[in-house]
Order: sequence, then structure tokens, then C-alpha cells
Amino acid sequence: MTEEQLQQKIVIEYSNNYCLKNMNPRGIIFSVPNESTYNNKKFKNTGVLRGVSDLIIITPKGKLYFLELKTEIGVQSEVQKDFQKRVEALGYEYKLIRSLNQFKEWLKDK
Repeated sequence: MTEEQLQQKIVIEYSNNYCLKNMNPRGIIFSVPNESTYNNKKFKNTGVLRGVSDLIIITPKGKLYFLELKTEIGVQSEVQKDFQKRVEALGYEYKLIRSLNQFKEWLKDK
């Protein structure tokens, strides 16, 4: 499974269980497509940040999580590791996810 396919499955899973219109409050999950646009100065000057996690989740319980998605053999870049350190230094949780099952298990405690 590619990272893109994993991301799609995770977004669907979270959306179908925490973001339904009849829920109050509803969770939020969104992506930050930034790596491919970073070298474009226009985007860099408007806040595109290299290394930002693939997904950000805001739960109905008011928690904020940063998820980086990788295949079983994928590795984080140095800028991704730096972003992780910065997020964790601010007191937020950053999680490296490699499968839909791992995401579901992680989400149980949230």
C-alpha cells in the first residue's frame, strides 16, 4: 500500500466514525500538502512549512494530533523529524503510522 492509499483509508475511517453531521461536536481531520509546493517562493512566504505531518486531527474531546504516514519501509526525512521534535516540545502528540490497523489501535485510546 502506498502512503497516499494509507492516507485515504485513514481519512475515510476517521471521517466515518468521528466527523458525521449528526455528531456534536464533530471531529476534524485534514491534510497539509506541503512538500511539493515548498520550493515555490509564493507558497513558502504564505506559510508552507517543510516537514509538516501528513494529517492533523482535532478530536471531539478537544485534542490535537499530528500524524505522519509511512509505508512499512518508509523513513522520516530530517525535516520531518525536526517538525516532530517541535510539535512534541509544545506538548502535542505526534504519531508515525504505518497501517490502517495501527491507526485504529492508536485511535482507541483517544
